[in-house]
Amino acid sequence: MSDHDPTDDPRIDESTTATDEPEPATDGGSSQPGTSDDADGVDEESKQDQLEEVRENPEGEDLTSDHGVKISDTDNSLKAGERGPTIMEDFHFREKMTQFDHESIPERVVHARGTGAHGYFQPYEDPDLGDEYDDLEEVTKAKVLTKPDQKTPVFTRFSTVVGSRGSSDTVRDVRGFATKFYTEEGNWDLVGNNMPPFFIQDAMEFPDLVHAIKPEPDDAIPQASAAHDTFWDFASLKPEITHMIMWVLSGRALPRAYRMMQGFGVHTFRLVNDEGDSVFVKFHWTPKLGTHQLVWDETTKLWGKDSDFNRKGLYDVIEEGYDPEWELGVQLFDEEQAEEFDFDVLDPTKIVPETEVPVRPIGKMVLNETPDNFFAEVEQVAFHPGNVVPGIDFSNDPLLQGRLFSYQDTQLNRFGSANWDEIPINRPVADRHNNQRAGFMRQEINEGKASYKPNSIGDDDPQEVPAEEGGYEHYAEKVDGTKIRNRSDSFEDHFTQARLFWNSMSEPEKDNIVDAAHFELGNVDRMEIRERMVYDLFNNVDHEFATRVAEGIGVDPPESPGDELPDHDREDPSLSMENRTPDTIETRKIAMLIDDGFDDDHVSTLKSALEDEGARVKIVSKLLGEKSGTDGETVDPDKHHVAAASVSFDAVLIPGGSESVDAMRQQGSPKHFVAEAFKHYKPIAAVGEGTDLLEAVDLPETDIADDGDLVSDTGVVTCRNDDLEEFAEAFRDAIAQHRHWEREPEEVPA
Repeated sequence: MSDHDPTDDPRIDESTTATDEPEPATDGGSSQPGTSDDADGVDEESKQDQLEEVRENPEGEDLTSDHGVKISDTDNSLKAGERGPTIMEDFHFREKMTQFDHESIPERVVHARGTGAHGYFQPYEDPDLGDEYDDLEEVTKAKVLTKPDQKTPVFTRFSTVVGSRGSSDTVRDVRGFATKFYTEEGNWDLVGNNMPPFFIQDAMEFPDLVHAIKPEPDDAIPQASAAHDTFWDFASLKPEITHMIMWVLSGRALPRAYRMMQGFGVHTFRLVNDEGDSVFVKFHWTPKLGTHQLVWDETTKLWGKDSDFNRKGLYDVIEEGYDPEWELGVQLFDEEQAEEFDFDVLDPTKIVPETEVPVRPIGKMVLNETPDNFFAEVEQVAFHPGNVVPGIDFSNDPLLQGRLFSYQDTQLNRFGSANWDEIPINRPVADRHNNQRAGFMRQEINEGKASYKPNSIGDDDPQEVPAEEGGYEHYAEKVDGTKIRNRSDSFEDHFTQARLFWNSMSEPEKDNIVDAAHFELGNVDRMEIRERMVYDLFNNVDHEFATRVAEGIGVDPPESPGDELPDHDREDPSLSMENRTPDTIETRKIAMLIDDGFDDDHVSTLKSALEDEGARVKIVSKLLGEKSGTDGETVDPDKHHVAAASVSFDAVLIPGGSESVDAMRQQGSPKHFVAEAFKHYKPIAAVGEGTDLLEAVDLPETDIADDGDLVSDTGVVTCRNDDLEEFAEAFRDAIAQHRHWEREPEEVPA
């Protein structure tokens, strides 16, 4: 749990509590926060107060059975003599073993590998909704979005999609981004992903998509990967998938951290106001720390060295006192605007470009508390897009419509009971009263004789609630049509937005997409599948892109652009991650490499300077145990070479001290650490004699300081004098850029 006391948000009134966070760094739009925690009903602590009733702490307590009987021996089963058979009457053995045998529940078919944390959501006081609307209450009656004096407790779960529960965090995959809001009006589940489009247009296709992308059924290979024949066979025959494939091949599928990952509601939803009027809405989560990626070589090494990388990253920053923050934004547009778009807003393979409808920030989410029990909270949390509150409703998106059935059905399978909503992590903090009273593992004890409506025995309680008093009422959309299995012609354009995405990428991002396609399709055995992807899909996105992919996978490059290539060169700057890099190094993890004989002043001064900027500096040495500096100061390393790797850090720093640097020059690990960080485009810095280690590594085409002047070259910052303030500032600026894509690291042997 976090004990961090963040600085006050200048946009929040002084009456807010000390848990409020600094102003989010976003890509546009102005926003105002809430002003008070004095709201009636639900507040930030409501869910924790409820969970406190079911928490158990064994400290200082006696060991008992599940039924409260004190146990004298839990190591030996009851036997007929010391060497005799175990006796059936050993109730403690049977209870203990039965609990163990049944302590797992079926893992999720998709999104099995997950991580979650508690926090709160707070609307802004006066969000800027542009010229169309003065106030959010004009478009929705949802109190969770419109009451700035209230912090609503939330639980957010991040996940990979394809892999099993034991797979690695850093595989190339879509990431789930699901948030359960415990509102005063009931639970609202915003169940989305870190990419705004989806693979398919209709929920009917979802079982086929998952069967294709999962391990192949004959040998159960590969795990947590799309790089095999069945997925790309499916994809090559589904042009609608093209837009999503572009996102999956990009760095969006390799997030640096959950706290540096966008989230999207994917579908078009509706907001409904008190008068019953509706507008369409797209939901966006924007991370305060920017949107950043890993590189492919990093991810493959992390599979073995730190397979829990993203999970640990989320928990570490919260427990070290940094509370990750996201801004919730909305794109609002009415039916008339939707008709004017050159795509169908009900098509989940499409986005609403921010160049057409800006994202308007309306509130913030802060995650500030880690789970007490991973199984009880992260594994048992169950989401359902059908969990909405008054003021939020659905569109006719055929994928969303299918999910409204599928999620409830999935929870019934996982938990074996319709009472999954009674598990503490899933229970609303709002009051619950209805006539559901039975079923497997029922928790509530419902009083009274009448469990039906209408009834006279119980005065017809519980009573229905009119819409004007807060009862949920669906938007009164007129529906009239012939029963038909067909798809609208407005869903038929599969390449316009895929081309928009490609056009919006920087050159390094395009290189990453091509490299990803080489890896993915390079693992496809059947030539006809590779050819279909190049000729039928990629060549209708961009001819150069298709040619570059073909050259890497043994396919003859197409001679001319595809017949369905869109005739546009539009771009949307918001789609490039390079445009989502705020000027901050908060929570960045810096490795400081030392050995005995380090420069005391370098270590203490630079560590303090970086930590003052919000970075997390970890001392790395050959062995654990106290290390001595040149002036007699000592430090205890946080990591040693066997357990530390550059892929787990954001940047590398080598302080001076001739004895320390000489020792590291004789060791392979520090030199590999630096070379590997350079290969992954990460910031590297060395001061004083520390520059000698960089020269020993021989970084290609990189200038290293010689007689004192500070040099900053493609993210490599070096200085031989003792102007540590200037050096620290230059290194800080290099870290804030995240990656230095202008390097040419191919020659680096790492």
